[in-house]
Amino acid sequence: MTAPLTDLIAIRDLDRAQVDDLLDTARELLPIARRERASVPTLRGRIVCNLFLEDSTRTRLSFDLAAKRLSADVVDFTAQGTSVKKGESLLDTAETLMALGVDLIVLRTSSAGAPVQLAREVAVPVLNAGDGWHQHPTQALLDALTLLQHRDDLTGAKVTIVGDILHSRVARSEVELLRLLGADVTLVAPPTLLPDVSGWGVTVSADLDAVLPTTEVLYVLRVQRERLHRAFFPSTREYARVWGVDAARLRRLPGDALLMHPGPVNRGVELTSDAMADPRAVITEQVTNGIAVRMACLYRLLSAAPRPEVDA
Repeated sequence: MTAPLTDLIAIRDLDRAQVDDLLDTARELLPIARRERASVPTLRGRIVCNLFLEDSTRTRLSFDLAAKRLSADVVDFTAQGTSVKKGESLLDTAETLMALGVDLIVLRTSSAGAPVQLAREVAVPVLNAGDGWHQHPTQALLDALTLLQHRDDLTGAKVTIVGDILHSRVARSEVELLRLLGADVTLVAPPTLLPDVSGWGVTVSADLDAVLPTTEVLYVLRVQRERLHRAFFPSTREYARVWGVDAARLRRLPGDALLMHPGPVNRGVELTSDAMADPRAVITEQVTNGIAVRMACLYRLLSAAPRPEVDA
């Protein structure tokens, strides 16, 4: 029997059975995420708070839609225009939310570790929507769902992650989940944007072109300009030349390889427009799958009932 979820902070907190359960639930909810079927009343009467203390568009909208497709009430809380801007602490904000009767808190923050701290202090589930350089578990789950729509099994799959590994919570979550699912992961990055990965169980390469012919999934990370407080590479143009992906580089991939990106894309830097238009790019699929995965996570965190049927 699958162990129930109490919080979702990091991929390492999940076992294989829990991952499989979340992905199976997301598959059942996918028609609702795609608007092929109406919303379900599964979480009617429950209140989900999106506590977003860091800028976000895709993730915030995805969680908002996920909660509403399950008929939950949604409270959107951002730093702008609230007491957080006046110096209120995270825990004081959490106490206010608890007093308002919220049932679950989705937290996005630039402070690594803040979801762990929050989960210790509140009596409702906490779902990490990205914390600093630490983790972004639902991004990894939605990417796994996308990959498994194209491949029956990820055991032995050759996945190359290229870009700013140092500042990427996505990369850390991806590596943990891909290894749990049996994939072989190679990291490619400028030396200045590669942390100590000695315990990650991955291969490291400095030559993107050399690994492309054997790459089955090419996962391109965003250059996080908002986190680059010093010069990590000579110029944006140089980065695009050495580590960016264009149509010419895509031609070095196997014909059935997949191209992924967590968004938003810096066009002309990590990906060119023609690369994004390649039929092997599944970036828009990732966005749609994100709604279904977040629906599954909200449902599993808030409900002890059996998995809902899509035709409910």
